[in-house]
Amino acid sequence: MIKSYVLSVLALFLSVCINAQTQQSAAEFQKELNADYKNPEKSPLKSKAKRFKGHDFFSIDSVYIVNAKFVRAINPLPFKMETSTTRLPTYEKYGEAHFEIKGTKMKLHIYQSHNLRETEEHKNHLFLPFTDLTNGEESYIGGRYIDLQIPVGDSITIDFNKAYNPYCAYSKNYSCPIPPQENHLDFKIYAGIKKPKK
Repeated sequence: MIKSYVLSVLALFLSVCINAQTQQSAAEFQKELNADYKNPEKSPLKSKAKRFKGHDFFSIDSVYIVNAKFVRAINPLPFKMETSTTRLPTYEKYGEAHFEIKGTKMKLHIYQSHNLRETEEHKNHLFLPFTDLTNGEESYIGGRYIDLQIPVGDSITIDFNKAYNPYCAYSKNYSCPIPPQENHLDFKIYAGIKKPKK
């Protein structure tokens, strides 16, 4: 009885610690994103960067941090991903993420850029573009992105608190991938970045 109680307390303690760490990681990501947009050398806002006051974000919520089942694609075929311009970069489906949020089962396709994987810095980079039912209301109408790394095993952590807008949300001078139809979530993701301020 005592052993069972101790294990329960330990599990609760570990859960609280992990939750605190993940929330801190999301907060640091959002802080860094704001800093990048204020930096004229990195920002899509260019001359307006120094006047940038920061993004609007949904409150960080651990509900939107999911440990998804990761299913690698077998012999994926390269394809041209549509963008906001005539540019058609080559991607391939790297795998699928299967997960649940608030009792709703979901699936998202995860992609790899042929160009990025040729570089040492981004050879393990994966790309998750998605749309959800907040688009056009609380979040950018064109969807949002999440950057991931190739996982070691058959699971992958997706933190929707780290969802960010494509540069096209701020300027028409960019060419941005359009989330494929299979990555539309019929669900509201109240996490990550909101639509740009007017």
